[in-house]
Amino acid sequence: MLTLFKMAASMENINHLMKRKAELEAEIKALNDVLDSQQGVGLKEPLVDQEGFPRADIDVYSVRHARHQIICLQNDHKSLMAEIEEELYKIHAEARKQKGESMDTNEDDGSVQAQSLTERLSPFAEVDRVDEGSPASEAGLKVGDAILEFGSITAIKFQSLQNIASVVQHSKDNALKVIVRRNNTDKSLNLTPKTWSGRGLLGCNIVPVKR
Repeated sequence: MLTLFKMAASMENINHLMKRKAELEAEIKALNDVLDSQQGVGLKEPLVDQEGFPRADIDVYSVRHARHQIICLQNDHKSLMAEIEEELYKIHAEARKQKGESMDTNEDDGSVQAQSLTERLSPFAEVDRVDEGSPASEAGLKVGDAILEFGSITAIKFQSLQNIASVVQHSKDNALKVIVRRNNTDKSLNLTPKTWSGRGLLGCNIVPVKR
């Protein structure tokens, strides 16, 4: 019972953190839109002309303000993802504990919940190729990574690779949360599907896990 209470508390905290994550990403996107509206200056393009004077074709103050805010929000986002990863680790540990305890008892509502949670976090696909310089490589994906969550897709929602393809197409240029298991450790990554010099929007190959 205590284990299920801990999982419920962690899930509530995860939901709160995920809501904050969505808010941060929306703020970052809005600020990037500001930079795009200023001749697409981005985060690194110079704000002075060849003679060293402030560029007359952009609002330099707005660009500097947007850049500063983006950097601050990106740092907040990085810290938040670390919190989410820690909570997911707790949930997974509690689910394993509950599964072990339920093996010696009759199945009840509690064990069903634990089984459902374990299934939700179980691998449903695997990365078997990552191209150098690709969005997948930039995100930190590696060959052999077992995928536990890909955007909104989890084991209980996964039917075919078309599910992943659909999420990728609808998330072009927007960061996706991808949770992978590597060397028995779960990691949360930010993967942004986008056009690059190679094929596809990811630059990797994903295959279903054989069940």
